Amino acid sequence: MSDTLIVSVSGVRGIVGTSFTPEVARRHAAAFGILIRESGGRTAVLARDARASGPMFADVVRSALQSAGISVIDCGLIPTPTAQVAVEHHGAAGGIVITASHNPVEWNALKFVGPDGLFLNKEMADRLFAVAAETTPEAATVPGDTVDDVAAIDRHVDAVLRLELIDVVGIKRRRFTVALDCVRGAGGTIMPLLLDRLGCRTVGMDLETDGMFPRPPEPVPENLSGLGELVRSAGADVGIAVDPDVDRLAVVDETGTPIGEDYTLAFAVREVLPRRVGVVVTNLSTSLVVEDAAREHDAVVRRAPVGEANVAALMKQVGAVIGGEGNGGVMLPDLHLGRDAPVAAGLVLSLMARSERSVSELVLAAPRYSIVKAKLERQGAMDGIYRSLQRRFPEATADRQDGLRLSWIDSWLHVRPSGTEPIVRLIAEAPTNEAANTLVSVAQEHVNT
Repeated sequence: MSDTLIVSVSGVRGIVGTSFTPEVARRHAAAFGILIRESGGRTAVLARDARASGPMFADVVRSALQSAGISVIDCGLIPTPTAQVAVEHHGAAGGIVITASHNPVEWNALKFVGPDGLFLNKEMADRLFAVAAETTPEAATVPGDTVDDVAAIDRHVDAVLRLELIDVVGIKRRRFTVALDCVRGAGGTIMPLLLDRLGCRTVGMDLETDGMFPRPPEPVPENLSGLGELVRSAGADVGIAVDPDVDRLAVVDETGTPIGEDYTLAFAVREVLPRRVGVVVTNLSTSLVVEDAAREHDAVVRRAPVGEANVAALMKQVGAVIGGEGNGGVMLPDLHLGRDAPVAAGLVLSLMARSERSVSELVLAAPRYSIVKAKLERQGAMDGIYRSLQRRFPEATADRQDGLRLSWIDSWLHVRPSGTEPIVRLIAEAPTNEAANTLVSVAQEHVNT
């Protein structure tokens, strides 16, 4: 990790023109092509989100893969989960998605997908980065070719609508009015289509796919005031917002109030568990509302390090029936082990239809918590900070899978270096805002000193 180029299990990302350049993209795409070739594979899926720099990097990545002898299935501008589904559909040896997800408009990135449709685990990612750091290899004698896949989005929507756990008939019967915010990202390619096929009346904002984000693109409550206004003016039953690559979904209730992105997974868990008994997997930074939802159905919750690849790995290991992350990412293995906003939207609407409750009523049906998040500039090693915090809170249960998570019966504190930004994330949850803020303040003091 440099000041802006971040190389992690989440891929390679940075600021376009400074740390993330065509050469960086070419080198890593070529390395990915070499690994595919070494494994005996010959094809890779290519996709991108709506960022203005996407077409340029797509040209670079396509050329690098072809030079390595890999044939490219080019899906163009589609959501990240659509690309993951496409890898499995085509039986491809892997895929590259050009997206910086929730990062600001000046960022871009490469995300690497394995043949199983999952992002590379740490071992595979480290091997890729090692190859990328070596001297540029010779090109293949016979370059790969390119074919276009224009049906990826339709296949993805069809697959969501076929899921037994989504009550399509019930949703259509309710004829929900949905306010939709796609932040001018890739969501505009799929979310209106999905909602239309679910029989919803959609009132949209920023559905264009030009990548010119009109607000900070992360779908957190402080960025969703415009969606709240749209919910109120349209008399919508619910508001939903997706991030630029459509793997995360946040919900706004019928009064226009953002309920917090952790509730997306909690609602999905409530919809799945009555019909599918099993383990729930989430990450260490996810709200206790998910544990409460699982507890309603006597289900066990297992926690993994932050990152889709880590959650997916644990889900496979324990045979989880549902999982995801508290940032609005829902992972349903019935379709694929990736965060998927279209799946999340289907499950949330299905819960509303089946329960005949509004979003605000669903929120009030379980305990409420306050969650507080902060960021600090990353400065060197963290081990000393973790030890100091454990001495400060000796009564807490400590988890060192990913940074340090200290937990109590009804609260927790998680301190970890980000895998997508050069920062340290501080997250705390407690029954009151004052208690959560106190935990974050103590962590800030320890990080700063």
